[in-house]
Amino acid sequence: QGGGSAVIDMENMDDTSGSSFEDMGEMHQRMKEEEEEEAEGEAGAGEEEDGEFLGMKGLRGQLGRQMWQVGKRQASRAFSLYANIDILRPYFDVEPVQVRARLLESMIPVKMINFPQKIAGELYGPLMLVFTLVAILLHGMKTSDTIIREGTLMGTAIGTCFGYWLGVSSFMYFLAYLCNAQITMVQMLSLLGYGLFGHCITLFVTYNIHFHSLFYIFWLVVGGLSTLRMVAVLVSRTVGHTQRLILCGTLAALHMLFLLYLHFAYHKVVEGILDTLEGPNMPPFQRVARDIPVVSNAVLNTTAKAIALTL
Repeated sequence: QGGGSAVIDMENMDDTSGSSFEDMGEMHQRMKEEEEEEAEGEAGAGEEEDGEFLGMKGLRGQLGRQMWQVGKRQASRAFSLYANIDILRPYFDVEPVQVRARLLESMIPVKMINFPQKIAGELYGPLMLVFTLVAILLHGMKTSDTIIREGTLMGTAIGTCFGYWLGVSSFMYFLAYLCNAQITMVQMLSLLGYGLFGHCITLFVTYNIHFHSLFYIFWLVVGGLSTLRMVAVLVSRTVGHTQRLILCGTLAALHMLFLLYLHFAYHKVVEGILDTLEGPNMPPFQRVARDIPVVSNAVLNTTAKAIALTL
C-alpha cells in the first residue's frame, strides 16, 4: 500500500508539473514588479520634493516622467509575458522515447478506473499529431478526385484540424468543470491530441486503399480503441454515473463523428466552399480567330492605293 500511495503521489506530481512551473513564473514576475514599484515610489518621492521646490515647471516635468514610467512599466510587463519562454518550456520538454510510448498507450484502453489515471501534461506530441493530420488531409485531396485550385488548401486543413483540437478541448474542459471532473485544460489538450493518433492511422490507410468496408473496419477498431482510451481516463477522473455518461458520451460522439466527417464530407465541403467563393469550374480562356469584315478590306485597299499614288 505504501508503494501504491507513492506511485499515486508521483502521478499527481506529474500531472501538476506544468501548473507549478507556471506558478513559479508568476511569483517571480510579481516579485519583480513589486521591486520596480518600490524603486519608482522612492524616485517619485524625491521628484515630488523637487517639484515643490521648482513650482509649476517642476510639476509638468514630474507629470511627464510619471507618464513615461507608467508606459515603461506596461511595455516591460507585456514584453516579459511574451518573451518568458520558461513558462512554456515544461509543456514541450519531452524525449522522443516518451512520445513513442504515449502514442502506443493512446491505443490501449486502461482497465483500472478506481483511481485517477495519469495524463501527460505536455503538448509536443499532440501538436505534432495535429500537423500530421493536416498533411494526411492534403495528401488525401491530391489522391482523390477533388479539383484543387488556389494552391494546396493548406489553410483550410489547418483551420479544420486546429479548430477541432482547440474547440473540442475547450468545450470538453468546460463540460468537465460542470461535471466536477479532475482534469486541467493542458491535460485535456494532451488527451484529445493523442487521441488523434487513431484518426491519422485510419485516414492514411483508407486514403491510399479506397474501400469503404476497410474504412469501417478501421473506424470501429482503430478509432474505437483511441476513443475508449480517452473515455476510460475521463471515467477514472469523474465521480457520479450521470456525470460520467454525459462527459464520456459527448466526447465519444464528437471524436467518432469527426473521423466520419474527414473521410466522407471534408473534400466535398471544401470543394463547395471553393465553388461558392470562386464560381463553378470554367473552361480555360481560348483565343478564337475572327474574320475581318469586307468593308475593312476595302478601306485598307483604298488607303494603300492613295499612299502609292502620293509616292
